[in-house]
Amino acid sequence: MKKLLVLFLTGMMIFSAGAACAEKLFVGVDTSFVPFEYKGKDGNYTGFDVDLWTEIAKRIGVEYELKPMDFNGLIPGLTTGNLDAALAAIFIKSSREKVIDFSHPYFRAGLKMMVPADNTDIKTPADLKGKVVAVKLGTATVEYVETLGAKKVVKFPNIDQAYMEVVTGGADAAMHDTPNVLYYIKTAGNGRVKAVGPDVKAAQYGIAFPQGSKLRDKANIALLEMMEDGAYAALYRKWFDADPE
Repeated sequence: MKKLLVLFLTGMMIFSAGAACAEKLFVGVDTSFVPFEYKGKDGNYTGFDVDLWTEIAKRIGVEYELKPMDFNGLIPGLTTGNLDAALAAIFIKSSREKVIDFSHPYFRAGLKMMVPADNTDIKTPADLKGKVVAVKLGTATVEYVETLGAKKVVKFPNIDQAYMEVVTGGADAAMHDTPNVLYYIKTAGNGRVKAVGPDVKAAQYGIAFPQGSKLRDKANIALLEMMEDGAYAALYRKWFDADPE
């Protein structure tokens, strides 16, 4: 009986450990995309996307571990099964829908140009023709800028590197998602750079999942509940000091 009890308890421990492992999700986030996801002063990741997923995970009752990585590695991480979800201000695009699934849209944003503060000849995207433009590798911005006739499109794994290329004179302009461009100018630009031109290529961000993921429906329900009960609006005001559209 003692041997049977030991075997039973051992089996239960193995089953419990396996169940715990199965329930833990791996969620990819960008390494540096303020104010959506970035490393705070305490060394932990924070931001609008991080807070959003924290609330969703709480509502659907799942444990998770954030997996910070370059933006360019998120979709491969989903398609290979190394990630269960990803939040990184990912534009919902038809080309991406061919290989991954998206949640209900949760944020609307466009692309914005950033130039040196003393620049006077770049006012619209058409003015980027013949210029050197810094962008972030793997983003929707790359495809758009390459259609504008730029002299050179310099691609960086981190958007802060692209911004610094403008600050140091290595590029005539940078282009990226509007919220991030404006946040950088406000918090780190120190009067050296400015935003110019209209928002272009407006699109929606979505939470990304592997194709066929059962997690998507659960996350969608939680996200829509947040939009209905005011939790989403509270997070939006916290990070952007404005009401959501």
